[in-house]
Amino acid sequence: MTQATALLRDVFGFDAFRPGQEEIVDAVTNGRDVLAIMPTGGGKSLCFQLPALIRSGITVVISPLIALMRDQVRALQEAGVCAGALTSANTPEESDAVWDAMAQGRLKLLYIAPERLASSAALAMLRRADISLLAVDEAHCVSQWGHDFRPDYLRIGELRRALDVPVAAFTATADSETQQEIKAKLFGDVEPLTFLRGFDRPNLHLAFVVKDGPRRQIMDFAGARRGLSGIVYCGTRAKTEALARALSEDGHAACHYHGGMDADDRREVEARFQREDGLIVVATVAFGMGIDKPDIRWVAHADLPKSIEAYYQEIGRAGRDGAPAETLTLFGPDDIRLRRSQIDEGLAPPERRMADHARLNALLGLAESLGCRRKTLLGYFGEESQPCGNCDLCDTPAPIFDGTTAVRKALSAILRTDESFGAGHLIDILTGTLTDKVRARRHDDLPTFGVGTEYDRRQWQAIFRQMLGRDLVRPDPARHGALRMTEAARPILRGEDSISLRQDTVRKADRRPAVRQLVNEEDAPLLSALKAKRRALAEAAKVPAYVIFNDKTLIEMAETRPDSLDAMARVNGVGNKKLERYGREFLEVITGEAVALHPKRRALAGQDRGSVYDRLMAAQTELLRGPEGIDKPLSCSAAQLAKVARMRRADEGALVSLIGERRAERFGPAFLEILLQAS
Repeated sequence: MTQATALLRDVFGFDAFRPGQEEIVDAVTNGRDVLAIMPTGGGKSLCFQLPALIRSGITVVISPLIALMRDQVRALQEAGVCAGALTSANTPEESDAVWDAMAQGRLKLLYIAPERLASSAALAMLRRADISLLAVDEAHCVSQWGHDFRPDYLRIGELRRALDVPVAAFTATADSETQQEIKAKLFGDVEPLTFLRGFDRPNLHLAFVVKDGPRRQIMDFAGARRGLSGIVYCGTRAKTEALARALSEDGHAACHYHGGMDADDRREVEARFQREDGLIVVATVAFGMGIDKPDIRWVAHADLPKSIEAYYQEIGRAGRDGAPAETLTLFGPDDIRLRRSQIDEGLAPPERRMADHARLNALLGLAESLGCRRKTLLGYFGEESQPCGNCDLCDTPAPIFDGTTAVRKALSAILRTDESFGAGHLIDILTGTLTDKVRARRHDDLPTFGVGTEYDRRQWQAIFRQMLGRDLVRPDPARHGALRMTEAARPILRGEDSISLRQDTVRKADRRPAVRQLVNEEDAPLLSALKAKRRALAEAAKVPAYVIFNDKTLIEMAETRPDSLDAMARVNGVGNKKLERYGREFLEVITGEAVALHPKRRALAGQDRGSVYDRLMAAQTELLRGPEGIDKPLSCSAAQLAKVARMRRADEGALVSLIGERRAERFGPAFLEILLQAS
């Protein structure tokens, strides 16, 4: 067993690495410069936390959010690791504890925010400290045109040169352009060892639905998942407040979050979300990066995200524990017009606006996809995939039709009205609807007037929406959102190309969509009881519930029902420290009986020496009054038995030195036989 594997088991409670983790851990441990792109929930943090425990010195972790840092530090401390954070939210006592641990050479991981790198005092402190590794979390923040740009991330390259230590950078979201930016700005002339561990999150169910009463659609989606933690992303602050209020009135535990709130109120929402089971946060994207809650069971978008990267980052907050989670994204023509206008009216240079339109096009292509959504999504990031069976279009394939004639009619109407009108007026022309606006402009005399009566108004809205999604037309901000044709549409208009469209994607929302159960019906009551115990312990310790145990660990407990601490120690996520702190209480929930076990025996739980201890104890009980049962009682202490159990070979001299001659005389032959069998 390697040192990394042993620490993985003993400290973090996992029997094996997740796919791709071990190679990265080895590279970082060996001091290589590393860029690792791993899916959210793929275990990025472990890839720098484990090497930090193996390497000498301190690993400095640069992380973008105070809440995220504090949560990771708490989780590490719960696992028995000496870790600390220096943040503006620290109490004097917390900061003193970090400085003391650093001075005594005990500190292994030091978390700091990138903004701290602007301080000359912080840089001087880092130069004096025994820093051996820089770990950069959320490395995509270095991209100036990304959705989470943080200017202070640009100082990391300078810090790396000043300290002359290796850098390990991690992110879940980076297309090829962003990857090149990360390499240039964090690593300079050094080419890092790059690990591309895939973008696939197979446990996430992907779904897009056209808006058709969006508040009701969100309420129905949340109602079918009552009691499960979720996030609803909205495009405006006002919408977050209104929707949170509606969810609360419907009996959900819900609150809102946006950048206009007081800092204390935002921190309270963040703390509640980490601490409480089943809370729904309705938020703008201000509630985003750094959300480290592993058991978020669903994410819904009440409005279309700004890009495919933003979409992937936001849905990635669900199901970080690997258990099934669901996503829903609502979209409509107003969303598309808003996102287009935001790009066109922004201050970015023309080449950046073109790139932003391309990213939005990729998201719209995903929204209006004709086939498997995961295949489309992974294709954007350069990965090939077979149909996944875990998206709405794999559940129910989309009906398609040849939309070439319909699109040509729509394009003709746009051109014949000088690209000066929006979809509403164009649909009036196509359907032959005589409005005052049509009469006033004499558009009823156009050849295109009434040529589209084979479709009703809603169907034409779906056709225009798909045309926007395919980037055949764009709203022109100089003409108040009037639609203009793009170059991509010209081959279709000239009859040189054809196009397939989805049939009207406006569907009635399923009032009670199917919910994927975490466990079977038989194990559900036990899982609820385990969650209640976790919540009580978390509230008493004032830590997020997942710091005690995450959902995946509780699910395994409910399914395997360990009946002893040894069996409990084999559950993924139960390390030595957590077994010692919480094992008996969770075992009592499972078995219904109090667990009485000497602390020295508990320390051996889950190890092969635990069974040796039990056999030694049995032999001692049998020989308590000697072989004939008539001698004066004699026994070893629990501490002595534990030391004997840890002996790796049957050494009579060593045994005598541990338990003394008198005890060795009575128990020696039996104990040595047990040790011989165990060696």
